[in-house]
Amino acid sequence: MKIELLADGRKIPMNEFVQTIVGNVIKAMVETLHTIDGNWKEISIHIEQDEAK
Repeated sequence: MKIELLADGRKIPMNEFVQTIVGNVIKAMVETLHTIDGNWKEISIHIEQDEAK
């Protein structure tokens, strides 16, 4: 699994161990959704903070 994490356009370096953990957590969350099976090719997640704090 190849994992790329960006924050404000900056690539956040992750070693193989961290990539494995992040990838497996996201994979497990996505595959529990009823419309997704284990045959997916790519997962993309985009997160933005709320402006109002």
